[in-house]
Amino acid sequence: MTDRHDRVKIVSEKTLSDGWTRLSSYELDYTDRDGATHRLRREIYHRTPAACILLYDPKRDTVVLVKQFRLPAYLAGEPAWLVEVPAGLLDEDHPEDAIRREAMEETGYRLREVRFLFKAFMSPGAIMEHIHFFFAPVDIADRINGGGGLAQEHEDIEVLELPLDEALAMIESGEICDGKTIMLLQWAAINRDKLSD
Repeated sequence: MTDRHDRVKIVSEKTLSDGWTRLSSYELDYTDRDGATHRLRREIYHRTPAACILLYDPKRDTVVLVKQFRLPAYLAGEPAWLVEVPAGLLDEDHPEDAIRREAMEETGYRLREVRFLFKAFMSPGAIMEHIHFFFAPVDIADRINGGGGLAQEHEDIEVLELPLDEALAMIESGEICDGKTIMLLQWAAINRDKLSD
């Protein structure tokens, strides 16, 4: 059996931008399943790995979400303050350590038990970032500060605590349109009978 990596040869890479995220232009020779080789050009964003988490309070049947400004939504003419699960870049930390940090910074919740669920590429056609998805049960006693993000990073994050059913309905209404948040809320809906375990 042929190694699929043998079907791809990077011919050149050129950095187009190296600001908040590095953007590269690649030329590659790609051999298709019929054995024909084609010269392809692709642009790739070199986003680093990230993590996200669904915080769920089983006693109140609520989820803890955040709301913040997102420039791409604004530029697309959509509502620019998106409702999302807490998330952030790993910054070279282990995924669980990173998501514990991000949950505390964004929501003020100290996490006890954290459960890894799965990992996914969110836009594999152009972005290298892959996201580690987590779940954590929380209790109101776990909230030890107001959250809201880091002032030095100019984060302006609103913390929302919503009944799970309301959050699920917000997917259908379009009020929640962030992919990672939809994935975690649908995971919660599928696994609802296990959320308190």
